[in-house]
Formats: sequence, structure tokens, C-alpha cells
Amino acid sequence: MKTAKHLFIRIAFILAITLVLAPSQGLAKNNQNQNGQHGGGAGMNFVVSGLPVEDLSVEEEAGLLLMREEEKLARDVYTYLYDTWQAPIFDNIALSEQRHMNAIKLLIDKYGLVDPVADPTAGVFTNPDMLALYNQFTTQGDLSLIDALTVGATIEDLDIKDLQDLIAQTDNADIAQVYANLLRGSRNHLRAFTYRLSLLGVTYEAQYITPEELEEIITSPMETGNMNGKDNSTKGAKVRAAGNIGMNGNGGTCPNL
Repeated sequence: MKTAKHLFIRIAFILAITLVLAPSQGLAKNNQNQNGQHGGGAGMNFVVSGLPVEDLSVEEEAGLLLMREEEKLARDVYTYLYDTWQAPIFDNIALSEQRHMNAIKLLIDKYGLVDPVADPTAGVFTNPDMLALYNQFTTQGDLSLIDALTVGATIEDLDIKDLQDLIAQTDNADIAQVYANLLRGSRNHLRAFTYRLSLLGVTYEAQYITPEELEEIITSPMETGNMNGKDNSTKGAKVRAAGNIGMNGNGGTCPNL
């Protein structure tokens, strides 16, 4: 019985990961319009607009600008790596990263901030640190498919660490809710990249989060986008309250970011 149970769990995990690895026929690239935006995101728009505008600290403002370009970094690198290796995982996750960008843009517009992504062209950044990382990651990703997948895991590793730090420093319900959903998506992306690496006999080692956090993430199931106030990755009553706002205002499911 124990063996059968383990087999069932492994099959379920493989089926889940297949959704990320399945061919997308250039979906991320083909669905991108001239402004670098994708459709969708109505549910997150509802959440952001449904929560009040609160005072924005200097740290919260800087965090939003950072994450807007950090999600662009992920999108641009994955698009580059898809063009290089034609591995569907990069194209599919690039599309998700565009949704992450769009979610942050909702908050930037809501709080009247200047969008740092003035030019959506791949590899163009306002933040020089993001440009340096783009050059580093694309150079590394050129070396081999294993290197490219390692770059993907590294980007998600970085994303998770930064989002955890930003969630800890905000008390704005709308910002915390968007970050919580981006964090959930990044954990799923990290699971996808590390699983693909494992199929090639490679074990990814954490570079930003702790080894214990990495182990906890990659040994747990893919997460869904339920906004039911039970997301353990966020803290505080405001975050839990925000989590109770769903597609119909009475709880429900948030679109996967």
C-alpha cells in the first residue's frame, strides 16, 4: 500500500508539472502587444481596486518599482532562453511573468507612481542592477540547457527572497495581496525548474533563500491561486482580510499569476 501511495503522489506531481512544460507554441511572444502587456488579470484588477488606497512609505514605493523591473527581468530572460533552446517551460513561464508585471503595474497606477518600465523592449531597464543581472543570466543561459534551467531556478529563488522581504515590510492590504500571489507563482516556477533539472540529474542549490526553505518548497505540491485568507506565506490581519476578497467579493479563486 505504501508503494502504491508513493507512486500515486509521483504521478500526480508529474501531471502537474506537465502543465508547465507542455508546448505553448510561442504563447508568451505571440500574445504580447506593442505595449508589452498581455490580456487577462481581471480578477487581480478587482482585488486591487476593491481595497483602499493607504499611505505609501518610501520602502513600499521602492519595493513596487523594484518588483516591476524584477518581473520584467524574469520575463525578458525567459523569452531569451526560449528563443535559444526552444524549451516550452521558458515560454510558458515568460507569459506568467508578464502577468506578474501587469499586477505590479496595477499598484503603480493606483498609487500614482512613475512606471520604471518606460520601454518594454527586452533587456532595457531603469535599474542598473537589473541590467547587470540580465546580462549575467543570458550569458550563463547560453552555455547549455542545464545552465539555462539553473538560471530559471536562480531567478525564482531571488524573486521569492525579495517578495518575502517586501511582504514583511508592508502593511498595505492591496500590496500584500499582490505580493502573496506573486510569491505563490514564484514557488510554483521554482518547483518546475528544479524538477526539470532533476530529470537531467542536476540538483539545484539555493542561492538566496535558505536550503531548508528550498527543500520545503520543492517537496510540497504545486499551489493553486485560492484567495481564501489561508495563505501561510503572508502575515498580519490586513493580509488575511485581503485574502477574503475573491472574484465575486465573497471569497473565491484568484487567477494564477
